[in-house]
Amino acid sequence: MPNRLGQIGLPLVAALAIAGGAMAQAPDNKPLNVIDWLDEQTSAAPAPQPSEPDVANSGSVPTVSVAPLNSAAPQRVGLAPANVTGLPDGIWAGSDGARLARTVRDMPMLHLPALQSLYYPLLLAEAAPPRTSADAFDMARIDALMDLGALDPALALVEQTGPDMNRAHFARYTDMALLAGTESRACAIQRAQPTLTPSEAHRVFCTARDGDWQTAVLVLGTARVLGMIPDTTAQALERFLDPDLFEDEPPLAVPAMPDPLLFRLYQAIGTPIPTRIWPLVYANADLSDTAGWKVQIEAAERLARSGALPDNRLLGLYTQRQPAASGGVWDRVAALQRFETALGTRSPAAVAKTLPNAWQQMRRARLAVPFANLFAADLSDIVLSGRTADIAFEVLLLSSRYETAARTFPARALQRPVLAAVASGDVRADLSASGTASAVLSGFRDAAPDANIIAAAQSGRLGHALFDTLRLMDAGGKGDVAQLSTGLATLRALGLEDVARRAALQVLLLGPHS
Repeated sequence: MPNRLGQIGLPLVAALAIAGGAMAQAPDNKPLNVIDWLDEQTSAAPAPQPSEPDVANSGSVPTVSVAPLNSAAPQRVGLAPANVTGLPDGIWAGSDGARLARTVRDMPMLHLPALQSLYYPLLLAEAAPPRTSADAFDMARIDALMDLGALDPALALVEQTGPDMNRAHFARYTDMALLAGTESRACAIQRAQPTLTPSEAHRVFCTARDGDWQTAVLVLGTARVLGMIPDTTAQALERFLDPDLFEDEPPLAVPAMPDPLLFRLYQAIGTPIPTRIWPLVYANADLSDTAGWKVQIEAAERLARSGALPDNRLLGLYTQRQPAASGGVWDRVAALQRFETALGTRSPAAVAKTLPNAWQQMRRARLAVPFANLFAADLSDIVLSGRTADIAFEVLLLSSRYETAARTFPARALQRPVLAAVASGDVRADLSASGTASAVLSGFRDAAPDANIIAAAQSGRLGHALFDTLRLMDAGGKGDVAQLSTGLATLRALGLEDVARRAALQVLLLGPHS
């Protein structure tokens, strides 16, 4: 099976080592010691082997367990091993796969980057499978990655499950291959195992791609007469098979429902479907060099918000060339380019002139955290004052360097003690606040963690506990202050101090996400 791990262009596997290290740290002020999974060494010494006698004590036949040869054993499916994620190998072993699958399918779209940094490792973790329904859980993880727009890792995972195992696996694999533009192998599998074919429309498409146009036309005609292909798909296939016949015809209407095969067919006949009106995973198609620059930037921004695109790739698109227009995305591109140029001069005056507008533009686009990750290190090396220092302090707090913000800008830390306290993890009892800030302080001080989640973690269902914590924190990040306090306390009780601090800082600085 091809290894696509090296092709994953995300802050997923590349940055999972960082995220995993953050998850695996044991903070000095850990409030509870409910489980010891983070304290375990990833590579433990092998257990001593019991000595065995040279001669058996009896001639009795031992009990032997049997299973049918055609029953599929659960697989270890994942792209990131325990030494990358920091998650234990038995994270799923104590859970029911069907229940885990339902939990993943019910997960809301997580807007806080701190929560995304925990969610992706869970979806990509290579670990011992659940005790039951492992395949259902693997498929749910793959679907979740698709929902996030993370097409390459989703395709890599489905390849691990065996796309030619059954029709359900192959249907998912074919959809992803069509979106990725790598449908050749899917068509080869379909040709070798015709029973896996998802539909007659897919049969027509692959037959034509194999060069057998006459057979494709015959199959299309027969399937259309028998009502086996929807009319919209049939019309697209007709134009795909004989574009000259429809040269003077008006373009087809955009399909009402997203469909990877239709998306690919519309591309092939020269009437591509705008991806912004379809699910996020379709935005990957707009990252190709054949798409316009504005389209590429808009697609990259959508994927960056879900954590499915590396920050550096977003920056690369922003700085690819000079904007030839103004308004909307072009104002954002121009502001960021001017700021990056000013930053390169190391001039405090030039940075002070360009940073406020760039920061405002990126915050408005909900891309403040990618901006912070890109520029926090450089900003911390420049002597700044006034409004520029205020912004730089916030930029550092939203980056992975948040613990250095108070040392870099001590005056700002004194002016904003709640932010400084959360960043350091030292929330004093005499520190007071109101509203969201009060809820955050409670989460680091006296709020109790969710008892059910802690019980699940203690009983060997750590993976389920982490998914439930994400849901709890997401609700807190959207404005429910009670769940925010409980969610932060739960993250800390589970040993996820870094995730708790970053999530709290993002809520305090960026406000609730709807």
